[in-house]
Amino acid sequence: MERRLIPARETRSELRVLNSRFVASLAPTFSVEEARAFVARIRAEFPDASHHVPVYLIGHGRSVIAHCHDDGEPAGTAGRPALAVLQGSGLGDVTVVVTRYFGGTRLGTGGLVRAYGDAVRSVLEVTPRAMRVATHTLRLTLPYPLYERAQRLIKRHHGQVLDADFAAAVTLTARFVADDVPAFEAALQQLTCGQTTATVIATDPAAIVPLDE
Repeated sequence: MERRLIPARETRSELRVLNSRFVASLAPTFSVEEARAFVARIRAEFPDASHHVPVYLIGHGRSVIAHCHDDGEPAGTAGRPALAVLQGSGLGDVTVVVTRYFGGTRLGTGGLVRAYGDAVRSVLEVTPRAMRVATHTLRLTLPYPLYERAQRLIKRHHGQVLDADFAAAVTLTARFVADDVPAFEAALQQLTCGQTTATVIATDPAAIVPLDE
């Protein structure tokens, strides 16, 4: 099953090149409409900037929609180099806007290409990643003596405990990436000698699961 890498949250970075200020703002966006709305928000936040160069990738793999625009910079010096860096990041469903405040010194074609590419690299460096994958939420009931071992088992299979109910027995609700469920279920059967089974109570075909930062 495909695991798609996306930004975990919005991020921002800034660099200066020969007195010009480049502010790179990044956000997860899951449609062209969301990407355009983010670009509009950044334009409104920095209304006095010289340029707002937008780039985005919506989707993943062969179905990706890629977009870039030079926003008044010389053709090919801003949008294309920024997009090339973004495409090399492995991320999808992502939009970056590089906002430039002109500092009075012209950077030339090569300088602009480097500056816009470096601006995107800088914001990617501070962006935590997440996966967009199918997940299953499982519920299982087991005796108290197995509670701590079950918690460790869930963690070992990259699960997340969402709820624990302590009654006559312990009932745990946990979320797993769908691909990890078969191995967890087999390990659970071994732990409980076949006495406990996990029931799928919910499925999310496109859940956002943060990776360790």
